[in-house]
Amino acid sequence: MTTSTERRLIVIQGPTGVGKTAAGVALARHYGIPVVSADSRQVYREMTVGTAVPSVSEREGVPHYFIQNKSIHEPFTAGDYEREVLALLDGELFPAFPAVLAVGGSGLYISALLDGFDDLPEADPTLRSELSSTPLDDLLKELEQTDPRYFAVVDRQNPQRVIRAVEVCRLSGKPYSALRSGMAKQRSFTTLKIGLTLPREELYERIDRRVDLMLESGLLSEAERLYPDRHLPALQTVGYRELFDCFDGKTSLDEAVERIKRNTRRYAKRQLTWLRRDPQIRWFGPDETEKMIVYIDGHH
Repeated sequence: MTTSTERRLIVIQGPTGVGKTAAGVALARHYGIPVVSADSRQVYREMTVGTAVPSVSEREGVPHYFIQNKSIHEPFTAGDYEREVLALLDGELFPAFPAVLAVGGSGLYISALLDGFDDLPEADPTLRSELSSTPLDDLLKELEQTDPRYFAVVDRQNPQRVIRAVEVCRLSGKPYSALRSGMAKQRSFTTLKIGLTLPREELYERIDRRVDLMLESGLLSEAERLYPDRHLPALQTVGYRELFDCFDGKTSLDEAVERIKRNTRRYAKRQLTWLRRDPQIRWFGPDETEKMIVYIDGHH
């Protein structure tokens, strides 16, 4: 892949359901290198079906990190991820491998890995409790007023992100976006970014089919098992939240399933919009691994 001693991180990104796991495994096997997951939900061991964790057969022969190595009961932030993943890369992986693959669906985790975070105010337990019991629509309205710039890009389906942004605005008296300087921290590796995409109709069909497969694989029973912990931040997630509403009698099961599909499609659309702003990403179809290899080998 490269004859230099340069450490390289090959980053595979793309919308949910596009096929990042399979492409990542194919590239990892070709080069004989490990995979670091940058998915903010696959990190939790209690969430398997609803997060589309790589299967045992997919992981066979390919070391994977940050897959189901945390509990939903332990607070784990993107800042924690940044600290732990850099320690792993610098201390263990790069000394042993010339390159590492990062495969991610979470823009926040990728951002933490590549650019780092600014020093933001610590969470305030009292304020956090108050914000957690405030309706999401109210928080979004406040965020739109106090920080329209961040409001334009935040994942509005993710209460955790919205709460944190409002919390920082209140604690600092400044917009959250203003405190995120955008100044990338120095890293000990170079980065090559690959984006996976599909025509919209095909992507949406894959998403709908994947939701059906999750239900066949036991998503309902997994959600029932997690229902007592539904208040935890990790479970404020598409695929679980809609089923919790069904269990609460707010919707029928059929309606919940349709909402999972719709919300996942919306999330994928937002992910693509966000990723397309990055001129460093080179785009491929998820099955074009041969072309990806040519591209990677051509960028020493």
